[in-house]
Amino acid sequence: MTLKSIQSKLAMLSVTAASVVGLSLPKTGYSQQRPAASLTKYVNPFIGTGFHGHVFMGANVPFGAVQLGPSNISEGWDWCSGYHISDSTIVGFQHTHLSGTGIGDLGDISLMPTTGPVKTMKGSLKNMESGYVSKFSHREEVARPGFYSVKLKRYDIGVRLTTTQRVGLHEYTFPKTDQAHVVIDLQEGLGWDAPAKTYLHQVDDHTVAGYRFSKGWAPDQRIYFTAVFSKSIKSFAVYDTTAVKPGTALEARKAKGVISFATTAGEKVFVKVGISPVSEANAMGNIQAELPGWNFDSTAAAADAAWNKELQKVQLKASDETKKTIFYTAMYHTMIAPSVFNDHNGDYWGTDKKVHLNANFTNLTTFSLWDTYRAAHPMYTLLQPERVNDMINTMLAVYQQQGSLPMWHLMGNDNYCMVGYSAVPVIADAILKSYKGFDLNLAYEAMKKTAMRDTLGINYVKQLGYIPADSIAQSVSMGMEYAVDDWCLAQVAKKMGKQADYTYFNKRGQNYKNYYDPKAGFMRGRLSANAWRTPYSPFISIHEHGDFTEGNGWQYTWLVPQDVEGLIKLLGGEKRFTQKLDSLFIAEGDMGKEKSPDISGLIGQYAHGNEPSHHITYLYAYAGQPWKTAEKVRFILNNFYTNKTDGIIGNEDVGQMSSWYVLSALGFYPVNPANGNYVFGSPLFDEATIQLPGGKNMRLVARNNSDKNIYIQRVTLNGKSYTKSYITHADLVKGGELVFEMGSKPNLNWGKLQQDRPYSAKP
Repeated sequence: MTLKSIQSKLAMLSVTAASVVGLSLPKTGYSQQRPAASLTKYVNPFIGTGFHGHVFMGANVPFGAVQLGPSNISEGWDWCSGYHISDSTIVGFQHTHLSGTGIGDLGDISLMPTTGPVKTMKGSLKNMESGYVSKFSHREEVARPGFYSVKLKRYDIGVRLTTTQRVGLHEYTFPKTDQAHVVIDLQEGLGWDAPAKTYLHQVDDHTVAGYRFSKGWAPDQRIYFTAVFSKSIKSFAVYDTTAVKPGTALEARKAKGVISFATTAGEKVFVKVGISPVSEANAMGNIQAELPGWNFDSTAAAADAAWNKELQKVQLKASDETKKTIFYTAMYHTMIAPSVFNDHNGDYWGTDKKVHLNANFTNLTTFSLWDTYRAAHPMYTLLQPERVNDMINTMLAVYQQQGSLPMWHLMGNDNYCMVGYSAVPVIADAILKSYKGFDLNLAYEAMKKTAMRDTLGINYVKQLGYIPADSIAQSVSMGMEYAVDDWCLAQVAKKMGKQADYTYFNKRGQNYKNYYDPKAGFMRGRLSANAWRTPYSPFISIHEHGDFTEGNGWQYTWLVPQDVEGLIKLLGGEKRFTQKLDSLFIAEGDMGKEKSPDISGLIGQYAHGNEPSHHITYLYAYAGQPWKTAEKVRFILNNFYTNKTDGIIGNEDVGQMSSWYVLSALGFYPVNPANGNYVFGSPLFDEATIQLPGGKNMRLVARNNSDKNIYIQRVTLNGKSYTKSYITHADLVKGGELVFEMGSKPNLNWGKLQQDRPYSAKP
């Protein structure tokens, strides 16, 4: 299939998805009076709510603990975040959500305003009248950074939501009724989440508090809340599922509460809900510290200002407003998580199931590290340098509490999802970029001990140099990710003067070679007897029980970002390397009935919708052909990211999909996650200015840039000729001006010389 035919199909898909819901997506509820200087007007939160984007929809602040938004009654893979644009039902407004994951969880502390007879079950798609679920119309729905509103059609109730870091603020506009209610449902959760123990009680005539302990992707999740109402509570009833219980307090597995009062026509009732991983008292303390008043509009304005401050870190000059919307929405999606997981006083709940008081760093949660180590975390070192130390300190605290670095950290739990120990590249990158706000010796200890365990196939790595395919599932992906991690650890050992460790882990970083079958020409499973697993096809992907994690041999053969030069040699030299790389983008074959649904965004066998492919387009530069990188990158930027509900080609994966876009649109990408090099691609915008620490700026200019002029002809850095096809982090953060001269035809000599190509490690 040609790129042109793919583009045509994608255009048809986007138009169809938008027409199904009848939603004009660029209109996200902003008035024309919003100040021109604000960049939040370019954020369209509906992008990624269709197809398999799985993004969070609702109100929050950058990296905030609260993600307050609606959840639909529907369940299934495309409802991992609780919301999908194809739906028109709401069962509640919940205070925690994931964004872009492939597994559902959270959905804690669900509030639902209703009128009429009390109902305590959410209902069903077949029989909505049996529960409190309400229909809504997307035409009566508004979303922008820090704000969400909708009309509940069944009850004629207008809902507006906004947040601070740890507090959700609800505004409900009721009709005239003697039967106005707010249901607090502690049974409700998303995806795998199920309540284990819940409690709620009335504190006074304006306040209800409690907790929700649950089991799901996070096997032992605990969250406390305090909800303060602006209107006096006329009555409060507690229910165990549907059975009403005496009194105003209840501890049960599925506790629910119903607050009731009378309202006049158009009366506004406000609710402040503070959440805490530690206690009800701390939840109230968060309210007192962050939201002592009741002014909804000023709170929403503060949330908008917080988002605008972050978006201002990249200023674009471009005539295409749609591209600016896609860019700033992508930036927005990179700042939903990692999210705050402590209280205003510093207290948090650790993976050791203990409360840690008054921590001297901001504890965080939701680290989808297998995804985000590739681009999101390197991007944070550029755009969120003030948060990097908190991220590292959180990982080191997890190590001290559970004995190893986190794999997939969620709400004080490690769910040990995916493969590799992907915290290592993140910590290594921070160390190699000279971040100082954490204990270097502790960081090295944590990385080394995590890499020297005897679990998760690491024992085979130490003994054999590879993980036998008949010993554990996903062995090839697991072993190749370990090789990436070990190489990163080796570079830190080298910097710290630990020569023996450097030699050992650098050798382990070469273990990817043990999965390569020269006769097949691909990475494949290797058995304990040192024979290749048969039968084998590089196209087949067997989800969960195969040799690859969400991929196949075609895709994983390129997962060597730590040693591209070695991969080139392994594949037979530059000519054969580039020929095979060309073939990746045109190869077509059946992946089999058991393929992972995460494999999306295909160009041949390249899968942009899944993270192991994300660096591959940039590999051409290592073979002196950066113009081929430009072609592929520009196509992906223009076709796999759009201003429509299906505008993300795969799961957002907690910011990684959008981080690829942000960096690639600026003109570069960190192929190697920890060597501090950014490989040039094809800058999308005529001009972009990055705010850097210390009042510095890096101005990126693409002259003669257009949809046809996608090829870099030459580059200057601060007025001087710059012949390299990459730039180092150290040079980028110095600030200045980087100018790309663009053209419609490749300059075959630019980036061709060996000394101008990106490298994995300096000799």
